[in-house]
Amino acid sequence: MYPAYLEENIHIIEDTRVRRLIENIPRLQEMDKIELLRKYHPDFITSSMRKLQVGPNKGDQTPVELADLLEGRSRLDPLKLDPTKPDYNVDVLIIGCGGAGASAAILANEAGARVLVTTKLRLGDANTVGAQAGTQAADRPNDTPLDHYLDTMGGGHFENIPELVEVLVKDAPSAIRWLEKLGVNWDKAADGSMRELSGGGTSRRRLHSARDYTGLEEMRVLRDEVKNKKINYLEFTSAVELILDDKGQIAGAVLLNMETEELTIARAKAVVLATGGLG
Repeated sequence: MYPAYLEENIHIIEDTRVRRLIENIPRLQEMDKIELLRKYHPDFITSSMRKLQVGPNKGDQTPVELADLLEGRSRLDPLKLDPTKPDYNVDVLIIGCGGAGASAAILANEAGARVLVTTKLRLGDANTVGAQAGTQAADRPNDTPLDHYLDTMGGGHFENIPELVEVLVKDAPSAIRWLEKLGVNWDKAADGSMRELSGGGTSRRRLHSARDYTGLEEMRVLRDEVKNKKINYLEFTSAVELILDDKGQIAGAVLLNMETEELTIARAKAVVLATGGLG
């Protein structure tokens, strides 16, 4: 069943299983991690990393280019911008238009809010389109949001924010139904039930897929819905600075048209940051 060169490794695994079960491996200290990477990882170059000097992640190692960006001064001249005279005045400003940004725009619009979406590329050009495996939701008879919660917290080494994970697992089934109502073609069995797959770190089958282009299918529907509802959006326009009011709360953003390099100001009662993990 196994190639001959694997047989020896299998015996090693079997012979050491009992010892490994009771073995307590201490956590590596930061300098030990760096030394391990330096010694064995071919792409680990110490000169390409440095510590952040400011912000909530001060002291963390990060690529030099990212550190320079985060520590850099604003590219704006405050004397040339007047936040009291906004070019856009809306209820909700949404920065980013992947799956999260588009969904937020649709729901805010349905609630009667005046919405403006700004995205640095074309509408819907986001990491969501590259998501292949599927979208998790605990909606099978042998699955529960609690199981989903435990899988998610464990998979994140219990570093996830529990309150956000709770919202995720409780809202996931209704989100799947909402996306289907909008037109997402989920993979289904002959009887019409969802065909759900296993995912990494999951104890139940709960991946809802659309072939191997799930994110692209979701984004197709969400993008069309934004357009069909005539929600205002700006393409190739980045948010380069957030604007604070006199109470220190976010009240809008300075936007940069990446084609004309024109700066505009958007004022909003609420701002949704849907810019992905890095921002």
